Amino acid sequence: MVRRPLPSLAAVVAALILCPLMPTSAESPDWNQWRGPNRDAQLTGAAWPEKLSGKLELVWEQPHSPSYSGPIICGDLVFTTETVDKKLERVTAYRLTSGEKVWSVQWEGAMAVPFFAAKNGDWIRSTPICDGSNLLVLGMRDVLVSLDPPTGNEHWRVDFHKEIGTPIPSFGAVCSPIIDGDFAFVQTGGALVKVRLSDGEVIWQSLEQGGGMSTNGAFSSPVIATLSGVRQLVVQTRTDLCGVSIDDGSVLWKEPIEAFRGMNILTPLVLGDRIFTAAHSGRSQMFSVSRSDDGTWSIRELWQQKTQGYMSSPVVIGDTIYLHQKSERFSALSVSDGSILWTTPPTGSYWSMVAAGDKILALTNDGDLVLIQADEGKYNEIDRQKVANDSWAHLAIQDEMVIVRDLASLKVFRWSK
Repeated sequence: MVRRPLPSLAAVVAALILCPLMPTSAESPDWNQWRGPNRDAQLTGAAWPEKLSGKLELVWEQPHSPSYSGPIICGDLVFTTETVDKKLERVTAYRLTSGEKVWSVQWEGAMAVPFFAAKNGDWIRSTPICDGSNLLVLGMRDVLVSLDPPTGNEHWRVDFHKEIGTPIPSFGAVCSPIIDGDFAFVQTGGALVKVRLSDGEVIWQSLEQGGGMSTNGAFSSPVIATLSGVRQLVVQTRTDLCGVSIDDGSVLWKEPIEAFRGMNILTPLVLGDRIFTAAHSGRSQMFSVSRSDDGTWSIRELWQQKTQGYMSSPVVIGDTIYLHQKSERFSALSVSDGSILWTTPPTGSYWSMVAAGDKILALTNDGDLVLIQADEGKYNEIDRQKVANDSWAHLAIQDEMVIVRDLASLKVFRWSK
């Protein structure tokens, strides 16, 4: 493992300039990780236009090799990943406003996925995360690399397969790391791990899994939430929905989740002390998590119904969950009882969604950007515009900028209100 020296005063000052801890009142927090600043695909204080047509302008575009990683933003930089010639993994930083390339670094690390999953590609999948001082990138072979955001210089790297003996994920590493204070958490090929940000040291590992193709690795990404008064990791493995102690990795509670070949993919949606999830060939479920006076944890299913999720993580507005299904339909579900309020005809294989106020902006895998009015009574599409092709990476939004990553390029649009 490469050890990181203590940062200089100049480096600390540069990091604070690059990614201020508190945004100004006129700016949104940086879209610095999977599903945005709070990891829930929700934006606060955003004022979106009433339509897309005539409001969306392409500012710049840069060609790239394939990636499923969502673009992220820290300060005035936007970062993207790519797999080059099926041999290398590359990370590149651009100026968000101009498209000027600031730096690019790469390393060997690509891998081939099983033949029956080849249609989903064999390029990098995990979305990086940046806290201003560390840019964490998880490669396909379960190697976590920490880079200096302004320069791309490497702080450290940890190869989980070599360091702690976990298997290389059969389908490549998918989980997007999460940072909490001085530590990062990631689901590797064989366990959930806590890593110290200063030097990459593995502090603990939890939720150990076997090496079988149907159980190793993780397709979901964890979130941090306070349930029954206790702040914890909410983690979805290939087989279970779990609560895990941030401090020591102990499993607080666990609930089996039915899924075809362990395809629990979407990020769980936390609503107070309730958690929603939906799995491939399983069902939609809402759970309540509680803790008794003696410290005993329990999880109770509040409702379930037939709607099946797949790869698209849901958003919630008011009392309604908006979910893109395995059947390629888009639906609205009641938070209270799971009743299906409405369902559309098939709309594509994948949607990444961002909610702001009473509107949803969705990017389809076909490259359509769709503006939707949240409505319990019907599907209410306001407008749509073609912006990309083969766009499986999660949409990113930073103030008036809309950042789109498809399999061939990174594009930055600006909309006028």
